[in-house]
Amino acid sequence: MARNGKSVRWMMVGFLPLLLGAREAGPRGAALDLQPESRLWVSGTSSVRAWECKATTFSVAVESDTNAAAAVLASEKAVNAADLVVSTERLECGNGSMNGHMRKALKAQEHALIAFRMASYELAKSNDSLLVTIKGALTLGGTEKPIELVALATSATDGALRVAGTYALKMTEFGLNPPTLMFGRIKVHDLVKVGFDVVLKDRTE
Repeated sequence: MARNGKSVRWMMVGFLPLLLGAREAGPRGAALDLQPESRLWVSGTSSVRAWECKATTFSVAVESDTNAAAAVLASEKAVNAADLVVSTERLECGNGSMNGHMRKALKAQEHALIAFRMASYELAKSNDSLLVTIKGALTLGGTEKPIELVALATSATDGALRVAGTYALKMTEFGLNPPTLMFGRIKVHDLVKVGFDVVLKDRTE
């Protein structure tokens, strides 16, 4: 699916097809399609100003035995597996120089993908929405570490499922050096926040 020249792609198995723009067959059982309004970004601060890099292309794969969007919103643990993949080269920081420095800091040439694989999750009702505590493994710059993040699950348009939240991390924890610009006069701070606002809809075909 494309909007304004930018794309968000669905993929179930294999990470290489994501980079080649291929579309894989859906998973066994029910499937969820990633909707074009979905967003993912990384933000932080530097010695000069705040900054934000947006993922112009990313993939989410969710495996379920039933119509997962409606089931999750009904507080049912209907998701069996979930993976998220981001192309490091597709992070757009709004500045060519910052793009280059960020991709270098993330070791984009050696490690083309940032990936998160869910290991387990818990649901907790909170008024009209759900708190989702997700445990999994984040791979960044070739280093994999276990993480736990908390997201808010709500109902979106046409029965879709929206999952949104942020996760704070230090780049150095993944063996990465925060980028510097202007011969070291501008330094990006170690602590960054990953934000996500993912909309998934049950496939009707």
